[in-house]
Amino acid sequence: MENLGPTISSNGLDRLGLDGVATAHWNYGTAALYTAALARGEGKLGVGGPLVATTGVHTGRSAQDKFIVKEPSSESEISWGAINKPFDADRFDALLARVQGYLSGREVFVQDCWAGASRDYRLGVRVITEKAWHNLFARNMFIQPTADELAGFDPEFTVIQAPNFRASPERDGTRSDCFIIANFAKKIVIIGGTHYAGEIKKSVFSILNYLLPARQVMPMHCSINVGEAGDSAIFFGLSGTGKTTLSADPRRELIGDDEHGWSDDGVFNFEGGCYAKVINLSADAEPEIYATTRMFGTVLENVVMDPLSGVLDLDDGTLTQNTRASYPIDFIPNASATGVAGHPKNVVMLTADAFGVLPPIAKLTPEQAMYHFLSGYTAKVAGTEKGLGSEPQATFSTCFGAPFMPRHPSVYAKLLGEKIARHGAACWLVNTGWTGGVYGVGRRMPIAYTRALLNAALDGSLDNVPTKTDPNFGFQVPTACPEVPEEVLNPRGTWDDGGAYDAKAGELVGRFNDNFTQFEGYVESEIRQAAPRKAA
Repeated sequence: MENLGPTISSNGLDRLGLDGVATAHWNYGTAALYTAALARGEGKLGVGGPLVATTGVHTGRSAQDKFIVKEPSSESEISWGAINKPFDADRFDALLARVQGYLSGREVFVQDCWAGASRDYRLGVRVITEKAWHNLFARNMFIQPTADELAGFDPEFTVIQAPNFRASPERDGTRSDCFIIANFAKKIVIIGGTHYAGEIKKSVFSILNYLLPARQVMPMHCSINVGEAGDSAIFFGLSGTGKTTLSADPRRELIGDDEHGWSDDGVFNFEGGCYAKVINLSADAEPEIYATTRMFGTVLENVVMDPLSGVLDLDDGTLTQNTRASYPIDFIPNASATGVAGHPKNVVMLTADAFGVLPPIAKLTPEQAMYHFLSGYTAKVAGTEKGLGSEPQATFSTCFGAPFMPRHPSVYAKLLGEKIARHGAACWLVNTGWTGGVYGVGRRMPIAYTRALLNAALDGSLDNVPTKTDPNFGFQVPTACPEVPEEVLNPRGTWDDGGAYDAKAGELVGRFNDNFTQFEGYVESEIRQAAPRKAA
């Protein structure tokens, strides 16, 4: 295979201390990366054409192994703590030198790409990987430069990923043999000890989350689609809440499924691809996403496949419940060709409430929207992560993306609040979780009901529907919606025991209030007053 891009000496690997690599494969296309990955035994070909790879022990992000180098240029801007853990600058240099030494004499794959569909705010990123399939992942997930842009491409940030290199905690200062470390001064991220491709994607997201607020651009962990009238809608949500599924609506153009910015010009996708969770994916409920799992160019992570026939089993969670598909966004038939749209008319916050307390949809005031944005609530249940028991666990991930937010949460909340107020966006809370009882007793909210409620919210049908005030959370709950039984809209009425519902609702209110104490000193009184209250 021939190198398709510039030579090492002319474009940057020497500046990164990687001039000792045996071969650098520059900007390979999809077919060439398939050929390399299959020849090197990195993955297998599934029926329909996807490249199927496994990631070993790490089947998700290693949040405890993620660090930011503490250095003068960014130190005062970072919200240091359990999420943004400091790493010594000298130890970073030493570890980087060890990674450089490890890659010396080896093959690497280099992909130059843009992060950001807006020409005004995009970031030039160079992704250097030890394996071909990780380079294909990067090619899928980011935006490919034109041939003219590649000729003079000079990246602002570089991600170096060496999954087979393992750190020594005693020597390197890491927590384990796995590490994801960002250095904002040197504009480098190094990743080692994990084959999970999502670390590449989320590292770039974290970089943008640091850089863009200084330019008055709101970075968001969300999906976005837009209607025929140009009415874009934002969907905030954590993993498992339906962010990807619900934004893939055949009647609306998909801007992107996971990471976006909101500037003075409108919204724009950070990415050129999607990274969808595919466990139990249904061809009936999610036909567009399901179809991508049978396409050449899609990378499937930890999906179980028959080794002889190549037939996939999307329902098999033997390797992990976090099975994933990475594919170019244009694999979705109604995806935007530009990745940009106007200012949103609606902002939707998704939660999968496994306690069965929240209604399937509620209208939020701007103050309530800020409260729920800072809270970032969902719930985890058995089967989604190792170590979870039979009881649901409430999860609060600030700004619906706390692991990727280097700055203080109040910075992002303030930006979002200003943009919602300036552009008059309507705000909604949508529960895709359980109804009729807690997880294990009730049932998951049917996706058909959620889609019907979202359609009514986005087309304005719910604007004139009578509402009731939720006695615990204070938001307005519609009392009717086409294609949705009225009893579903009243969560208490779906329980066999109203008293049991009241008790569980009181518990959840307490969890919200306990979590929000960390933000009370950073927000205005109107937002504090939007907190839920236990019903009398």
